[in-house]
Amino acid sequence: MKTVDVGQVLDEGRWSGYQKLLILGTALTIILDGIDNQLLGNAVPSLMRDWSLPRGAFTTVLALGPLGMMFGGALGGMLGDRIGRRTALLSSVLAFAALTLAIATVNGVMLLGILRFLAGLGLGGAMPNAAALASEYVPRRQRPFAVTLTIVCIPLGGTLAALLSAQILPLYGWRALFLVGGIIPILLALVLFKVLPESPRFLASRRERWPELIAMLRKLGHNVSKDVAFVEAGAGQKGKSKASMRDLFVPNFRRDTIGLFGSFFFCLLVNYVGILLIPVVLTGAGFAQPFPNNALAVWNFGGVGGAIIGALVIQRLGSRITMLSMSAISIIVAFAMAAMPFDPQSTFGVVVMFVVLGGLLNAVQTTMYALAANVYPTEIRGTGIGAAVAVGRIGNVLASYVGNFALDSGGAPAYFSTFGIGMIVVFASLALVRRHIDRTTGAPVAAKVGAPAGH
Repeated sequence: MKTVDVGQVLDEGRWSGYQKLLILGTALTIILDGIDNQLLGNAVPSLMRDWSLPRGAFTTVLALGPLGMMFGGALGGMLGDRIGRRTALLSSVLAFAALTLAIATVNGVMLLGILRFLAGLGLGGAMPNAAALASEYVPRRQRPFAVTLTIVCIPLGGTLAALLSAQILPLYGWRALFLVGGIIPILLALVLFKVLPESPRFLASRRERWPELIAMLRKLGHNVSKDVAFVEAGAGQKGKSKASMRDLFVPNFRRDTIGLFGSFFFCLLVNYVGILLIPVVLTGAGFAQPFPNNALAVWNFGGVGGAIIGALVIQRLGSRITMLSMSAISIIVAFAMAAMPFDPQSTFGVVVMFVVLGGLLNAVQTTMYALAANVYPTEIRGTGIGAAVAVGRIGNVLASYVGNFALDSGGAPAYFSTFGIGMIVVFASLALVRRHIDRTTGAPVAAKVGAPAGH
């Protein structure tokens, strides 16, 4: 019987068209995650008119979604380690889609808040499993790019949410918006249940599912016989079937886990201080509409470009020098923005600064998912990513309070200084991580499917 190290086969194999399609399918789930995550923010003005309520009545409701995502990230990651990334990912999609659909029927703030919290569980559970699944489909040298390309679909989804809202709300109202936001993910999830395979590394750890793994490897171009035995020599906790939070703090992972938790918390806090309050800050500085909203749009567009460029640079230089450099430059840019005057008559410089800062912050945030996938072995990868995302969501929940406190205390200069202060902590946290991604450029090494494990 031949023994195959499935990790080596995938890590040193080629980057096939089939794998690119798998990454596309995974990325589609995160686009939908981004859409449903931002639908409520777009619908609030319509809800205020329909229910005759002030904006303040929705403050807690808006915070309940990220709170649900905090718990969903941790629970979804652990669930993925136990039942499979694909199953946990698509179950999360169905959950947040069904609950988004249910929001179309509500008639009060209390029920709206409950449904948003529950939908947040699904929204949070999708991201760590998508990151883990994307990392385990592809060769090692493409892993940072594949994971980043998947996670960067969150702001793309947010952009689509704004476009959908602009088209649907004026004609059909907010209930129709949530109907569309629920039906589309349900239909896509049902299709992906048929066509999206489970993580090959997860299948390798389940002997009863080896036939699925054999079929998948053949689609990837590997000639695998039926009597093959699978192992993964690089697995950090061989034979472990149930991952838990304790596994993240064993001596071998403790320092990396602390570094990841710090970087996720402060980077998500800083990013959402921007996402939630940039239009408010610019409006208060005297900029007329639609410039404040356009500034947030270029922040997101800069983030998409920055994340993709960051992932490509990581392949050439590794993640330590790339992520620390991006963090350091973002600190400089943030404090420069805190010192600069904002003149409503001179918008070009403001736009440039938002593109640069948005690009850097989003590049660091999205590539952190690839870093987390690199830190943890297959058996606890979902748990590790999910826990880091959950800690990050605490920063997400606190962002509006931190941003408003800064504005009340010192106006725009204090507000932009929070970006720099937060990114100093991110820099220190990333420096603490030991298992950074090595440079992965170079020609792939042909992996011999029949080679003994560990060779």
